[in-house]
Amino acid sequence: MRDFDLIVYGATGFTGRLVAEYLVQAYPADGPRWAMAGRSAAKLAEVRDLVGAPADTPLVVADASHPASVRTMAERARVVLTTVGPYQLHGNDLVAACAAAGTGYVDLCGEPAWMRHMIDAHQDSAKASGARIVFSCGFDSIPFDLGVLSLQECAVARHGVPAPRVKGRVRKMQGGFSGGTAASLKATLMAAARHPSIVALLTNPFALTPGFSGPHQPMGLLPEYDGTIGAWVAPFIMAPINTKNVHRTNFLLGQAYGKDFVYDEMMVAGLGDVGRAAAEAITKLNPLASDKGPKPGEGPSKDERDNGFYDLLFVGLMPDGSRIDCVVTGDRDPGYGSTSKMVAETALCLLETEGEGGIWTPGALLGATLRHRLQDKAGLTFRVG
Repeated sequence: MRDFDLIVYGATGFTGRLVAEYLVQAYPADGPRWAMAGRSAAKLAEVRDLVGAPADTPLVVADASHPASVRTMAERARVVLTTVGPYQLHGNDLVAACAAAGTGYVDLCGEPAWMRHMIDAHQDSAKASGARIVFSCGFDSIPFDLGVLSLQECAVARHGVPAPRVKGRVRKMQGGFSGGTAASLKATLMAAARHPSIVALLTNPFALTPGFSGPHQPMGLLPEYDGTIGAWVAPFIMAPINTKNVHRTNFLLGQAYGKDFVYDEMMVAGLGDVGRAAAEAITKLNPLASDKGPKPGEGPSKDERDNGFYDLLFVGLMPDGSRIDCVVTGDRDPGYGSTSKMVAETALCLLETEGEGGIWTPGALLGATLRHRLQDKAGLTFRVG
């Protein structure tokens, strides 16, 4: 028997603290045997008191720069939830340790090149040990992964076949991306500059489906008028990671969406000439060019998190000309408030379900079980019509 059901690694960081706080508030008495982990015992104790955790909440010292401490941590837990990114800089040893020890793993990774490297390096060992490694368990990419899954379940139920074409459209969003997301994007771009082979992974929609390459996919790099929804749309910064995860879910489910499946994501800019101007402005905007956003470890106030939200539309176009819509909403800002709840509930869902070892997406491994849990616990809604 392991010492803990769950270890929250990175609990002294901003998002990790929100995860710990959520566990304290949502599961005060009937939750898992869990511990908080990070580099400093003193800082962990400070955060434990700050979030109102019981004084006897275990504290585990682990440091990504000391692989032995990471291995020991992985061996003590049934599941490790890590918010310590960028993962390409701090995650290699933890994934390897979990894969070897048969330990479940969830993270908030939006770094597709690193994810592919981890798939290549550890898929076989995770499968052999029974470790279930689940990347991208926050805003990137659960609402998109499960949104498409929900739509396709409806398509098969109604028509007997999946929708070969699905459009993901971000209709509304209040609240920005996390400082960790920005740091991960910057680290990815720096890695690509050093290793040009990474560029091929970043630009390949099927980078996370080893051995399979589907049809041409829309790139979504330019503003365009989307006749399906009657509005102008613009590039969405998280599309390069979300679309890859959606294609990996299809791949892991044995091409349940079809081998000819086409998917893209864009932001809704507006109607008419105003919408066109807004789409062009969004396209020119570089969210990484400014240093005004939160740094890793920083984030918005509680009021800003609580007042955030998002509204996503998925449109499935069927071969007979009919259409299926799925709307996904979240009740907190995407980068922090909603993400911290999603990753926590994914870890708990992993604890309470069984499945084969390997490197998974949330949709392929946990699917409808996770969707129901997120609706019951984490403020998400999924409406298909």
